[in-house]
Amino acid sequence: MKKIGILYIVPTPIGNLADITFRAVDVLKKVSIIGAEDTRNSKKLLNHYNIETPMISYHKFNERKRVVQLISKLQNGEDIAIISDAGTPGISDPSSIIIKEAIINDLQIEVLPGATAFIPALVASGLNCERFQFIGFLPEKNKTRDGLLENIKNNENTLIFYEAPHKLQKFFQKLFDYLGDRKIAIVREISKIYETFYRTTLKNIIEEPEQIVEKGEFVIIVEGSLKSIISDSELKDKLSKLIKNGETKKTAVKLVTKETDEQKNRIYQLALELDINE
Repeated sequence: MKKIGILYIVPTPIGNLADITFRAVDVLKKVSIIGAEDTRNSKKLLNHYNIETPMISYHKFNERKRVVQLISKLQNGEDIAIISDAGTPGISDPSSIIIKEAIINDLQIEVLPGATAFIPALVASGLNCERFQFIGFLPEKNKTRDGLLENIKNNENTLIFYEAPHKLQKFFQKLFDYLGDRKIAIVREISKIYETFYRTTLKNIIEEPEQIVEKGEFVIIVEGSLKSIISDSELKDKLSKLIKNGETKKTAVKLVTKETDEQKNRIYQLALELDINE
């Protein structure tokens, strides 16, 4: 039976070169070729661990072209590793296309656990780690970006963003405009020599932008929505008052939904439970 190669997705250190697993080093040594986002940058890592495996460039500008070449190698029995400049490939880095193609071609994929920037930032933020949503970089197009922020403004989960240093102030203002004032943790240069944590609020960082050194890579952790939970009895009281004042149940549901921003289906069900004649 013909041997089929394995596609390895290998996390690399996001700063400190010691933040790599023994398994990752072993895989990088034994594969036939390494697809690297920037071969010059990755060469430093490979030299540090005496890894002599040949590399080819694999980045967002040549990803589709490289996929054909790499899938062919896998089908011919060669094992291949994909790495990014830092962290886990696929998290705001290339690799999604080759993973999809490998799945389509029924090839084996192994994603190694390892370094990624947002988990240490989240854990150290002091904000809720029970439930969170990774957003990454906001879309460039205004309409798409504004639509995303509108959709997440009532999300009660902790929100995680990436942002470039020269865009930080516009980014904070945009968050404030949509989310209001919230607690945030701004984490700069995770695991590197200038690692810095800023724990503050959106309003404070907008009013005093000079407190941040706008250099390096940033992860921003934002408190989830603190929308108060309205009880069923409170919602029924609101519905009852409107209906007793002459509104139909349909109109009352519409008005209470708009006022409270609760789910329409929930309020409609509570309206059906009311023992009030229209």
